[in-house]
Amino acid sequence: MKLQQLRYIWEVAHHDLNVSATAQSLYTSQPGISKQIRLLEDELGVEIFPRSGKHLTRITPAGDAILKTAGEILRKVESIKQVAQEFSNERKGTLTLATTHTQARYALPPVIADFIKKYPDVALHMHQGTPMQISEMAADGTVDFAIATEAMELFSDLIMMPCYRWNRSIVVPKNHPLAHSSHLTLEDVAKYPIVTYVFGFTGRSKLDEAFLNRGLAPRVVFTAADADVIKTYVKLGLGVGIIASMAFNPETDTDLVALDASHLFESSTTKIGFRRGTFLRGFMYDFIQKFAPHLTKDLVNEAFNRHTRADLDELFDNLKIPTH
Repeated sequence: MKLQQLRYIWEVAHHDLNVSATAQSLYTSQPGISKQIRLLEDELGVEIFPRSGKHLTRITPAGDAILKTAGEILRKVESIKQVAQEFSNERKGTLTLATTHTQARYALPPVIADFIKKYPDVALHMHQGTPMQISEMAADGTVDFAIATEAMELFSDLIMMPCYRWNRSIVVPKNHPLAHSSHLTLEDVAKYPIVTYVFGFTGRSKLDEAFLNRGLAPRVVFTAADADVIKTYVKLGLGVGIIASMAFNPETDTDLVALDASHLFESSTTKIGFRRGTFLRGFMYDFIQKFAPHLTKDLVNEAFNRHTRADLDELFDNLKIPTH
């Protein structure tokens, strides 16, 4: 069994069983990958990928178990490389993030700009996706850090740490009846069509809970993952917008009015998560603290030592989390 063979089956599984695409991404030949997979299956005595002609059709139950272990091995190998890099050049390497549009557009720019200025030899890569996709990428080692508000609690292998709390604003055109409301209520908002986030994005669950708890059934007429898209359709008169407050900029959103809705909805907490067992290089600790200054290196290391979700929550229960 060779490490290269484990890399091949892992990559094939993560390229939708497309050997040609896998070969292109690894700068090698399709026949070479196919041959090595066959050799590994022969050695193990089980089929990992059933075939129809030359095409792989699915992953067998044995293949699922093998791929899980192969992924763990490959992540350990990557950790060994990072240990070596930390001792050979502590300011050079790669940092990969997965996050939502809201974080990428509104929360992360100053952090990333400052980080790149301090670590010009660290290549920083960002993936955007749904909270579920983001969490999966962190859980399977595709990215170093996941930054999101939803879904990460579904993955037991992730160490999640709170970064900041935030709430929402109601956004309407300047001529809207709610534009000059002095005491906004959920009942007021529910009278109008609503434009907001896709379910599963940017604290949407807190929004739905608030209406449900008041016995209201809001008429959501349009959803999007991108706050800028939501604001665009609010400007067109499609409905009342509900967005993260950080996504409203009074200097650029001059044709909209933002009404504080923090009294209407429970606050949400954005978290940063990484896979348990990840080797954190010095610049990775630094990135975490730039994004969430209260998450010191000592506190992050203590989080590593907490073995259950309850223990981890206890660590942060009395921590003062900033509000954005």
